[in-house]
Amino acid sequence: MEDGMKIPNHVAIILDGNGRWAKSKGMPRNYGHVQGAKTVETICEEAYRMGIQYLTVYAFSTENWNRPQDEVDALMGLLRSYMKTCLKTAAKNNMCVRIIGEKSRLDEDIRRRMEELEEATKGNTGLHFQIAINYGGRDEIVRAVRALAAEVSEGKLRAEEITEEKISDMLDTRGIPEPDLLIRTCGEQRISNFLLWQLAYTEFYFTPVAWPDFSKEELEKAVEAYNKRDRRYGLVKEE
Repeated sequence: MEDGMKIPNHVAIILDGNGRWAKSKGMPRNYGHVQGAKTVETICEEAYRMGIQYLTVYAFSTENWNRPQDEVDALMGLLRSYMKTCLKTAAKNNMCVRIIGEKSRLDEDIRRRMEELEEATKGNTGLHFQIAINYGGRDEIVRAVRALAAEVSEGKLRAEEITEEKISDMLDTRGIPEPDLLIRTCGEQRISNFLLWQLAYTEFYFTPVAWPDFSKEELEKAVEAYNKRDRRYGLVKEE
């Protein structure tokens, strides 16, 4: 990567193509998910080495429950083992981990492991790593609106006091800067209900590379493409 490159502070990634990647190799879809989890670990390390401070990955969406039951069960099994692995990786790399999404539908043991992971890593000062699990952007906004409506009905807040900041503070990502760059792998070019509020001014980068094949070099390509963009917020060019 060239010297003097501007490194995005926060990168969000839609991890796409695990199943298609596995199928292309004559393997079951779940093999792709396992390899995809390994890629997440690699990219966490490479992102932080590069100077990225926040990394958010879309691991399991609210729509993923509609997949075949055996695939959902395998994904939940992978999630259980990944929580353990992530705890070790976080300790080794001083990584602060946060889970975003609606957790109540997940099994109790998975929720407990998530809490343990967040609690054990909350003081870490390295990469801030957010994992979106049972996450949907619309669902997140609905939950935020309900919480604000409850405050209004209880007399804690007046309707006219609801601002963009108040809404942001009710989202799962409260306290986290909005993404500078969104990467989606495997050739699809849509947001798929990911971070709908937070992506308002984000640059998008799409690559045909499937997630299990996404590497340090691919991340560098995305950052180089980001550097060629003319970043503007409204009509004001970012200096």
